[in-house]
Amino acid sequence: MAVAQITSRGQVTIPKRVRDSLGLHTGDKLEFTVESTGQLTIRPITTRIDEVFGVLHDPQREPVSVEEMHRAIGGRMRSRLT
Repeated sequence: MAVAQITSRGQVTIPKRVRDSLGLHTGDKLEFTVESTGQLTIRPITTRIDEVFGVLHDPQREPVSVEEMHRAIGGRMRSRLT
């Protein structure tokens, strides 16, 4: 069993054995869920590139150039600023 202590600032250091077991690295995010039983579940929020590869691919869609993408992004950003 791994044990951690809460600091006066509410921070907890995750034991190295646990970090290594979960493959956690600096900057990774964790999700905390308190169950109705009072049990706490901590889950790493990880998204690997192979999990999202191709999710935007639509074989029915016509390809667009990088310039067209830049124009569309720029237009969207301008509309958010106004």
